[in-house]
Amino acid sequence: MVLGTVLAAIAQVLIKRGAAELSSKQVLDMITNVNLLAGYTLYAIFTLLLSLALRDTELSILYPIISLTFVWVALLSLFIFGERLTAVKTAGIVIICGGVALLGAKRENAS
Repeated sequence: MVLGTVLAAIAQVLIKRGAAELSSKQVLDMITNVNLLAGYTLYAIFTLLLSLALRDTELSILYPIISLTFVWVALLSLFIFGERLTAVKTAGIVIICGGVALLGAKRENAS
């Protein structure tokens, strides 16, 4: 599922790039935009992976793992779009990673 979160983050970056390239709000422009198509295709793959993961994993464990998408988006935005990584964003990343680690540790102890 962690791989799925990376795919979802890349999808969001592609969708942002595709949206920035749009010269109009015409549907034809949207459905022929390569970045938008690639982004939504990755989202579809992520959705399939999520469906498979939901069969065998508790929802209360899986959805916090999906929050890792926010971490990858913040890091990708830093490198690709030159967005700033502020103290608040850094604290959020640390909290998310810590929470996912705690859930992983709890799950290992429960097994």
